Amino acid sequence: MSRTCEICGKKPATGYKVSHAHNKTKKTWLPNLQKVKTLSGGATKSITICTRCLRDGAVTKAVK
Repeated sequence: MSRTCEICGKKPATGYKVSHAHNKTKKTWLPNLQKVKTLSGGATKSITICTRCLRDGAVTKAVK
């Protein structure tokens, strides 16, 4: 599974975790991705989207 939102393109961010003593270690922040079944052109398709897009209603969820 790709760690990228298929709607907005959000992907992992990298940087440094900085301790109180100012020691720096590399860190990765992963987006909160969910697999969702959506309606796309009359067909049901499973896509990976971030929770921000899910909350904002960027996709139409397929009803069971």
